[in-house]
Amino acid sequence: MARRKPGETVLSAAPIKIAVAGALGRMGQAVTAAVRADPTLDLVARFDRPGAEGEGLVTADEALAAAGVVIDFTTPAASAALAQRAGQAGVALVIGATGATDDQRADIAEAARRTPIVFAGNYSLGLNMLMGLVAQAARALPAETYDIEIFEAHHRHKVDAPSGTALMLGEAAARGRGVSLSQVARRARDGITGERPAQEIGFSVLRGGGIVGEHSVTFAADDEILTLSHSARDRGLFARGAVAAARWVAGRPPGLYDMQDVLGFAKA
Repeated sequence: MARRKPGETVLSAAPIKIAVAGALGRMGQAVTAAVRADPTLDLVARFDRPGAEGEGLVTADEALAAAGVVIDFTTPAASAALAQRAGQAGVALVIGATGATDDQRADIAEAARRTPIVFAGNYSLGLNMLMGLVAQAARALPAETYDIEIFEAHHRHKVDAPSGTALMLGEAAARGRGVSLSQVARRARDGITGERPAQEIGFSVLRGGGIVGEHSVTFAADDEILTLSHSARDRGLFARGAVAAARWVAGRPPGLYDMQDVLGFAKA
């Protein structure tokens, strides 16, 4: 069998069987609509947390038995638990939950040894392009001259901060500078903080209203400011990206993938 190139989608005469986790949530509803609109996919199951009530909902076990790929935008804890069950069932998984702990990430990575999993903090094509630009800018602009600050804004219902996307941008900036984000990140400032050290990558957060998602990365020098930004206008763009990931991951060998893999972007 010929090996697929990065970013290549498998074409099949039969629609890919998709189940949607967290079906009652905002993203679950957007993903459901995107799956139904795609003729290459077949929505075979929708499920939510145990005890949830809604028309057409099934249990997680029933969904795993029926689907080839599950798209999951729930919580890190629920996603990690679902990954273990998907690994046992041999069902591919697309995870969009953000704010996972190291232990939860480890559980997902362990499950990916048995089934293919796409795990990304953001499923937007434009945002993933922004990540590449941020890494290039951080590589080219001297840390001694340019301070990096990442700003993100989301709706009042978002429970984690900084967002998974902001942390992805921070990782891209740190990678461009050849440092570890954990060593240079400043997630909050309050009181007498002292002068800002070189290499620091700062994070600023806004929560309010119905903001879908705003992210910007500022490179600030004494004599100029460069800002790279992305604005999400509708959750449908994340749902479409997740659907693209589901098409791509179907039939892949076990492994932990991300949106850069789906899009075929080289990882420097």
